Amino acid sequence: MKAHIGVDADSGLVHTVIGTSGNVSDVVEGNSLLHGEETDVFCDAGYQGVHKRPDARVSVTWHIPAVASGAGAAHAVAQQPR
Repeated sequence: MKAHIGVDADSGLVHTVIGTSGNVSDVVEGNSLLHGEETDVFCDAGYQGVHKRPDARVSVTWHIPAVASGAGAAHAVAQQPR
């Protein structure tokens, strides 16, 4: 079992929890975690490509850490287009 959790960045309060089987990837549930008022979303690299999915919200900017390409690679944040 895996828990996908949406948390408000300002207050730290949990607003959404979705339980799935362990083989469901994060990117599949990414847009389901949004309540609709977000403009920016901060998440881990498991959400790479979430902005390209059919259920993607156009008004959201996704802040996703870039996947490191080698030892010592910089951990930049890739801002996905709206």
